[in-house]
Amino acid sequence: MKILVTGFDPFGEDTMNPAFEAVKLLPSKIGDADIVTEEIPTVHGKCGVVLQSAIEKHKPNAVLCIGQAGGRSSISIEKVAVNLAEARIPDNENNQPSDQPIVEGGPTAYFTNLPIKAMVQNVKKHNIPSSISYTAGTFVCNDIMYRLMHMIATEYKDIRGGFIHVPFDTAQVINRADGTPSMPIATIAKGLEYAIEAILTHDKDITGIAGATH
Repeated sequence: MKILVTGFDPFGEDTMNPAFEAVKLLPSKIGDADIVTEEIPTVHGKCGVVLQSAIEKHKPNAVLCIGQAGGRSSISIEKVAVNLAEARIPDNENNQPSDQPIVEGGPTAYFTNLPIKAMVQNVKKHNIPSSISYTAGTFVCNDIMYRLMHMIATEYKDIRGGFIHVPFDTAQVINRADGTPSMPIATIAKGLEYAIEAILTHDKDITGIAGATH
């Protein structure tokens, strides 16, 4: 068993990205699974090219992509990616698509095939805030999740895949508005580890209500 875990490089005004910083702290083995990691550029389209190259290189059984969601307070495990690129800010190569499909002619959306309820449950069991998210945004995080799930639907049908958003690291909020949520990198990394444990132990997701209340 092998799991590929990716994290984005820094973008916007930040000089670090807690996504890849946490990914770098993951152990090389979780349970019976080998963990391999790759850094992904925060660039529309290019992120998918680098991801596919990593899939071809590592031949994983599952792929878990990680990105930063500044302003969120928990390990947010994404349910759905939409076929829409609508960038509020330029990416790291100054692309700023507006109202464009990620894959021309592709489905409107894809759901993850990971056991996300079980993942949230296991993270929370270890006293780390976690929740299911029903929007991965319309920036590069959504872009890579959509491209991953499209690859799984069309090319890598035996792979399971999905996306997790993580909060700012504590150091990132020092000069941001009071009350901006954050989480230490080490805690984020442990949350990712517990989420991966659930992937390994659940071929199918658990049942239970987990919908948003807004």
